[in-house]
Amino acid sequence: MDYKFDVFVERRGTACVKYDESPVEDVIPLWVADMDFKAAPAIQEAVRRRAEHGVFGYSIVTDEYYDAVINWFQRRHAWTIRREEILYTTGVVPAMSVAIKALTMPGEKVLILSPDYNCFFSSIRNNGCEVLESPLTWRETCGWAVDFADFEAKCADEKTTVFLLCNPHNPTGRVWTKDELERMNNICMKHGVKVVSDEIHCELIMPGHTFQPFAAVSEACRMNSVILNSPSKSFNIAGLQTANIICAQPEWRRRLDRAININEVCDLNPFGPVALIAAYNESEDWLDALNRYLWDNYKALRDFFAEKLPQCLVTPLEGTYLVWVDVSALTDSVDALCDRLLTEGHVWVNPGTMYGPETGRGYIRINIACPRSRLIEGLSRIRKVLDR
Repeated sequence: MDYKFDVFVERRGTACVKYDESPVEDVIPLWVADMDFKAAPAIQEAVRRRAEHGVFGYSIVTDEYYDAVINWFQRRHAWTIRREEILYTTGVVPAMSVAIKALTMPGEKVLILSPDYNCFFSSIRNNGCEVLESPLTWRETCGWAVDFADFEAKCADEKTTVFLLCNPHNPTGRVWTKDELERMNNICMKHGVKVVSDEIHCELIMPGHTFQPFAAVSEACRMNSVILNSPSKSFNIAGLQTANIICAQPEWRRRLDRAININEVCDLNPFGPVALIAAYNESEDWLDALNRYLWDNYKALRDFFAEKLPQCLVTPLEGTYLVWVDVSALTDSVDALCDRLLTEGHVWVNPGTMYGPETGRGYIRINIACPRSRLIEGLSRIRKVLDR
């Protein structure tokens, strides 16, 4: 089926964060991580049917919801999830805050691999903990990699109690291998550090790479982890606010459930569960087509930079639709550059400093989840600003 990813859907004026928060008109927003594509037809139809009912009171989560989650991850990723391991909540960021609240005490340290998703920093601090960064290293032979000596040294800090992992990694686009994940867990277990793995981008995987759920690496990983996932990024339904926390440890699960209620993120709206069921049960071919389109968008971006802006390094994209680009040869301040791109070029990208003031210095993050013509227009605007 032709899913028309090339069709531009006008979103300005719909109370849309991606467009309507822009201070300029005619913006091409390549920043916040949502897509400019309509959701899969089955999801649209499921939400339409639910809306036609006309009563939108309090909702319950049915067996069909749990079965959809369990069957999807078993079929697509060979990961066996037990129903009792699933706790639902309103989003992966609320789930992250829940996990930190449940598994740490204020004043403890939470380890991350920086640069890292900006909400990692705020969720850790909002729960009274300290951010501890283990910087990723760039290697010409393999791209972004964990400095395992530094990682272990940070885990050995007696105040480090949780490692917050982004799998796949935002913003660098790395898809961690089974060996890497197992090595992370072995180090964490050696030092009594629990793993919380944000796997919201797990279905956005580029050719030649395979997503490995952390909890499916080994029984040791399963029992030393809390997994956060949602169909929201992969199926472009973040506004429907549905996510899951997967935890095999009964005592941790009790604490997580308590934190969900303390944070009051325990109720789903009427549309989220039906959208999840339609995504996982009826929209796999749409997702596969989406990934092919995103890969072609990445290749178009990579070719554009190679021809028009060869001073910039486009790092390899293994997963997500977020491309990490080194522009340090063009500017001493990515924040100032991004301001210029927005005000002069009307194209909105994120400065790398959002994801780590030091580790993100010199980088920008570009969202390629839009029609290819819009992407090329955005890149052309970037080039025009840089040529001035």
